Amino acid sequence: MFLGHPLLPVVGMIAITAVVWGRLYIQRIGEMRRRRIPPGDLATSRQAAGVLQDVTAADNFRNLFEVPVLFYAFCLALYATQRQGALVLGGCWLFVALRAVHSAIHCTYNNVMHRFIVYVASTVLLFALWTWFGIAIVSGA
Repeated sequence: MFLGHPLLPVVGMIAITAVVWGRLYIQRIGEMRRRRIPPGDLATSRQAAGVLQDVTAADNFRNLFEVPVLFYAFCLALYATQRQGALVLGGCWLFVALRAVHSAIHCTYNNVMHRFIVYVASTVLLFALWTWFGIAIVSGA
């Protein structure tokens, strides 16, 4: 099945990252123009943190290189070992969906509790997938 390839959820995560990256630059350039911030005032992350007011997309972009890195490794491990069953791939797609919701919350209305609930759900799911994988490898299943 087309959606059953274990690397397609990786493509989904990369698509989310690309959308957030686009949002980040639209947000950042827009704020720089509105507030007439010279590019040199943002030369370092420390300077940018002191000058920029809306950093939600930048924060989310950085977040997409934290826990999702474990997801990328998981999908590559699935592919390398050919252990992708329908339930596991469904879990992968659910992770992608939860991360999309997390990014949407973070980059729009940014309710911390809503974002946190989705973050915890996606991370617990990922740890469950890794637990399943570990057990499958050890048991030879």
